[in-house]
Amino acid sequence: MNELTILISCPDQVGLVTNITSVLAAHQLNIIAMREFVDEANKAFFTRIACTGNLENKIRLEQKLLESLPPEAEVKVIGQQEKQIAVLVTKEYHCLAEILIKNQFKTLGANVKCVIGNYESLRDFTEKLGIPYFYVDHNGKDKTQFEKEIKAILNQFDLNYLVLAKFMRILSAEFVKDYEGKVINIHHSFLPAFIGANPYRQAFERGVKIIGATAHFVTDHLDEGPIITQHTTHIDHNFGVKEMVRAGKEIEKKVLLEALELIFEDRVFVSGNKTVIFK
Repeated sequence: MNELTILISCPDQVGLVTNITSVLAAHQLNIIAMREFVDEANKAFFTRIACTGNLENKIRLEQKLLESLPPEAEVKVIGQQEKQIAVLVTKEYHCLAEILIKNQFKTLGANVKCVIGNYESLRDFTEKLGIPYFYVDHNGKDKTQFEKEIKAILNQFDLNYLVLAKFMRILSAEFVKDYEGKVINIHHSFLPAFIGANPYRQAFERGVKIIGATAHFVTDHLDEGPIITQHTTHIDHNFGVKEMVRAGKEIEKKVLLEALELIFEDRVFVSGNKTVIFK
C-alpha cells in the first residue's frame, strides 16, 4: 500500500474536484484528506490530496490527471521518499544547530547530505554529527568562481532543496535560476522592513516595538521571494541591540524550521510572488 501526496494547481473552472476524484477512483486510490483553495483574483485553483493505494505507475497517473484538467495545469504525485537537502552557512550556528539536531534524531523530515560554508567556523560541530562539511572560501574570487565551486559540490548529490541557514552571501540571478523554487532563506527581519545588513541595528535605531523573522524562497530580487512563514515578538525600550539579537535568533530558528516542515511535507505552492500553504 502506497501513501501518496498529490499537488495540483490550474486555472479554476467548474467540475475540477469531480474530475480529479474520478481519476483517483479509477486508479483505486483512497482519498484520506483533501484541501482546496481558489484564488478568486487570479482565477486559480489549488489542491493538496493525501491518498493511499497500490499505484504501479506514477507518471501514468500524472498524465491522466493532466488530461482531466485545463491547459496549464501542474500536477505532482509525490511518494514518501525523504527529501534530500544541503545547508549553506557562514558563521552563525543557531539555525544550523537546530537543523542538524533534528536531522540527528530523524525528526527533520529530510536528510542533510552536506553543509557548505564560506568559513571554517562550523566544521567541527557539523562533522561531529557525521555530516560532510565543505569549505568554499569567497576571498579573492569573483561571484562566478565562488558559485562555480559551490555548484561542483552540490552536483555530487541528488538534492531537493538548498537551505540558507544564515548564509551571508548574495547569490547571483544565474545561480538562483539553476535552483529555481528550491532555495529557502531565513531573513532576520519581518519583511519587507529592514532589508539587507544589520537589521537589528536598524530596528534599534528606529525604536521598533516588534521584531520578527521571515522564511522565504529565494529569487533574484534580494529578500523579496515568496514568503513561507513569518513570526514576530514584542520588545520595548529595555532591549538593547544584544537583547534584540538574542530574541531575533530564537525567532529565526522557529520560523525556519516551521517553513522547512511545511515544505518537506509538500504543503506549499508557489503562486507568482506568493505562496498557498495547506497546514
